Amino acid sequence: MAAANLLAAAASASSTTTAAFRSPLRLRSPPPPPHLCLNRTGRRPFPVVRAAETDAKDAKANAKAPEKAPAAAGSSFNQLLGIKGAKQESDIWKIRLQLTKPVTWPPLVWGVLCGAAASGNFHWTAEDVAKSIVCMIMSGPCLTGYTQTLNDWYDRDIDAINEPYRPIPSGAISENEVITQIWVLLLGGLGLGALLDVWAGHDFPIVFYLAVGGSLLSYIYSAPPLKLKQNGWIGNFALGASYISLPWWAGQALFGTLTPDIIVLTTLYSIAGLGIAIVNDFKSIEGDRTLGLQSLPVAFGMETAKWICVGYLLSTDKLYYALALLGLTIPQVVFQFQYFLKDPVKYDVKYQASAQPFFVLGLLVTALATSH
Repeated sequence: MAAANLLAAAASASSTTTAAFRSPLRLRSPPPPPHLCLNRTGRRPFPVVRAAETDAKDAKANAKAPEKAPAAAGSSFNQLLGIKGAKQESDIWKIRLQLTKPVTWPPLVWGVLCGAAASGNFHWTAEDVAKSIVCMIMSGPCLTGYTQTLNDWYDRDIDAINEPYRPIPSGAISENEVITQIWVLLLGGLGLGALLDVWAGHDFPIVFYLAVGGSLLSYIYSAPPLKLKQNGWIGNFALGASYISLPWWAGQALFGTLTPDIIVLTTLYSIAGLGIAIVNDFKSIEGDRTLGLQSLPVAFGMETAKWICVGYLLSTDKLYYALALLGLTIPQVVFQFQYFLKDPVKYDVKYQASAQPFFVLGLLVTALATSH
């Protein structure tokens, strides 16, 4: 018993001695590398942007700034036409005119002239000239002005990205002033259409209904929920039809009657006008991409339909008209290679200014051929 007590005491002493000299156990993990440091949420913190990097980004942004700003010496002429390089204006009436984009009126005015020529019943009398002028005012300043103002209104978010200095996104014209202009131009155009039907003695107000149809097409092209311009093919064809077919039909209906062959030919020219609309898409590509508009900024020529027109005229024994139309088509192909395919963004205006005179002359040749 005594031996057992001695052994227990010895074991206790040994244990106490060992515990006295044992260092405490501490478990420490090495700190994570700096690039793996986590914040309290368990996510990696945002990288710190240093002064040199900030300066570099600012310099890059400043280098791109001129693309978003109008030219310092903007042109008053460009401002009145409603095209790029316009001077900043404060005169409300000049701003209103700019919104109607007068540069887009000539194709519609020309379309009315072609329709009148195609009718075979237009004569150079004071009354016929007066009728055609009123029809041109309806198609150009009124309904095209309505279309362009409406389009700018619904494109104000896109223009805030592409061209923030334009009248609506820049605040140069108020919301109420824009909406008032849209209604005045629309009602003015419809009123002139009704007047022309009475003047021409129509039993059925065909010019008025063409004006209504064109106005509706313009609205669904620009405005939600349909907003046809969101679909490149449908939207651009609708635009081509409103610029070519509708004014032609109005001019022909004013002096004669619409026939199936005219409807076919003008529809083909509307397909050709699709190319013009696509060229216009290039200047808006950044904003279209940002807002999800599926435009067609591709090198799409507007020649196919005109070649079909040439073939159609040949098939109807209109040899000289077909050759004339062929001669007017070839320069447009040349200008495509010279300007458009080289740099469509840079040369869009130059290409259209060079090619469109041949395009509209082709319209007149086709109209004269069908009038015979």
